[in-house]
Amino acid sequence: MNKNKIIIIGGGISGLATAWLLRSKALAAEKELQIVLLEKEVQSGGKIKSIKTDGYTCEWGPNGFLDSKPQTLDLCRAIGVDNNLHRSNDNARKRFIYSGGELHQLPDGAPAFLKSRLISWPGKMRLALEPTPFIASAPAGVDETLADFGRRRLGGEALDKLIAPMVSGIFAGDPETMSLISCFPRIAELEREYGGLIRAMIRLAKKKKQDIAAGKVVSSAAGPGGVLTSFREGIQYLSDALTTSLGGIVQPGSEVTSVQKIDSSVYSVRCSDGRIFEADQVIVASPAFAAAEMLAGVDDEISGTLRQIPYASMTVICFGYSRERITHSLDGFGYLIPKKEGRNTLGTLWDSSMFENRAPEGKVLLRSMMGGACFPEYVKLSDGEVTSRVMQDLKLTMGIDAEPEFVRIFRHPQAIPQYTVGHGKRLQKLDELLKAHPGLILTGNSYRGIGLNDCVAAAERAAEEAMACN
Repeated sequence: MNKNKIIIIGGGISGLATAWLLRSKALAAEKELQIVLLEKEVQSGGKIKSIKTDGYTCEWGPNGFLDSKPQTLDLCRAIGVDNNLHRSNDNARKRFIYSGGELHQLPDGAPAFLKSRLISWPGKMRLALEPTPFIASAPAGVDETLADFGRRRLGGEALDKLIAPMVSGIFAGDPETMSLISCFPRIAELEREYGGLIRAMIRLAKKKKQDIAAGKVVSSAAGPGGVLTSFREGIQYLSDALTTSLGGIVQPGSEVTSVQKIDSSVYSVRCSDGRIFEADQVIVASPAFAAAEMLAGVDDEISGTLRQIPYASMTVICFGYSRERITHSLDGFGYLIPKKEGRNTLGTLWDSSMFENRAPEGKVLLRSMMGGACFPEYVKLSDGEVTSRVMQDLKLTMGIDAEPEFVRIFRHPQAIPQYTVGHGKRLQKLDELLKAHPGLILTGNSYRGIGLNDCVAAAERAAEEAMACN
């Protein structure tokens, strides 16, 4: 079957990467495809925006990707921007947790862990039980929350001081509702395969030594690590490069209001300005809540299932200071704050320490996060209240008494999809429902990974699926 008219809805990194990969695959296969990407905003890129003001570069959304996975690196090479990649410096390897009135560097090995005051000795003893038969294995077939996994496998203190901050830092999520298997499938896999995380780390460490000796590289036990990578101009450089490469394929200012099915093989896509596009295939790369509204006229079950994927709000606050006004060391990535500490912010990244060109000479840029699934009401706070609360936390955590000389506040009412318990079943249901609608494809970070690498990997799958119909 030849389906050569394809509409992609959404010009974030998912939609842009899908369009670029699809066009590339079509050219390689010598197939003619008519591809149109409809983006409602005047500027494509979605949540990727690198805002340059007064010499500072503030990331509105994500600030980069890890170079340990191939997806985004391969895309950068393919579009010819790999020479412009800018990897974070060694400071980014040092990460901290604020607990008990001080910042604790996350230990990078057993000796450092034993010396660290982050976890108490009772907590360390509980962690030491993790590889023993006293710790129960995961219940078969149960979609376990991250909190239940943490308490069962590592103990309550490790949950509060290690797992919960990590979940808020990555997903802005609540570990009491987030699904282990959907958020961190590799961790669930390691437990099944090795019977415990410490056992897995020991076994994989031995394998890593063997592979390094043989000239190979393997991932860490908890999943891939890698170096945080961006561009000197900011991560928006990637979305801008994709947009430029795609040329007339991208149609900004085109807000899709609905998708209808004309017959079994043709879709109608309506925009808010009255334009109507017909297509053999429609790839929806918009957030789940937006896709739900667009697809209500195609299949109300698909629409209803998409509405069940919740989103966490987030406020991003950028503060700029003269370096001399900050006495605290900025040798690191930044820090996260456990919920039980009762602070206003989820944590603060030391952006200008990771990427030295993010602030003018002699200045520093700090980027704090506020809100998330545990504090959804914070996104409605006034600018003055947000600034005041962030200043309170910075004074407590880093001893900063000075007022920032530069402030930018970015609000995201629906920032990050939450892979809560039941997310896997929702995806299975969507896969089944989509079988009744050939040519309709869903992609983006609402489904199987929220990071840039995940979005590009999902774009690859969507492009492959679309090509399979041609």
